[in-house]
Amino acid sequence: MDQSKTHPIRMTLAGGSAAALLLAASLAFAHGDVAPQPVNTDALPDVGEEWLTENPYRAEAAGADVWAAAVEIGASGYNQNCARCHGLEAISGGLAPDLRFLEAEEYGDEWYMERFIHGYTQNGTTKMPAFGELLGQKAGWAIRTYVETRPDADSLAEYADELASLRDDLDAGSADTDAAQARLAEIAGEIETLSGAPVADSIAYRAANQLAAGADQKKAAETLTIGLSAAN
Repeated sequence: MDQSKTHPIRMTLAGGSAAALLLAASLAFAHGDVAPQPVNTDALPDVGEEWLTENPYRAEAAGADVWAAAVEIGASGYNQNCARCHGLEAISGGLAPDLRFLEAEEYGDEWYMERFIHGYTQNGTTKMPAFGELLGQKAGWAIRTYVETRPDADSLAEYADELASLRDDLDAGSADTDAAQARLAEIAGEIETLSGAPVADSIAYRAANQLAAGADQKKAAETLTIGLSAAN
């Protein structure tokens, strides 16, 4: 990949414009000298030596199981290496670009991987370290998969009261498991991503899958509790 090539983020921001994100991209990232932390990607299929320009771990390309593994691994990688600057759950505080808005298609992938591989330097100062050589391509695409599946907070907020009620019933063990799972799945289908990715890895989505897999009601309640607390 040509290091001199730039890929501006082409998207519309809630309450702002693409120019706002481009401006944020030019700001100094905090803690650019943080040492990258390794990411265990053994559960993901290999993608070859040459750097790709499009995410190979999307469900439509790799299957639902690989996609789910990429989201989980990417969450760990993001929290260890990216959250300090780009925010918990990829919700930026304004200093660094809000990666949730990167388009979930090749254009957004190219911009993301350019920064992931080579990092970002401003006026001779490293604002974001180069992760490519240290973490590798599999980790890069796993983090990308996690980021693009972050739910739209406003979309999730519409169901906060109902999710809290479902959480309380599940925590008490008094919920009809099948009915709760079905309703959570319905809610999950209504929650959108900001990237345009077709599935949001929301707390409703996670809790619904846990119940579908036979998890205890309290496990699903815990997932909802953590998610609702983070949202507030």
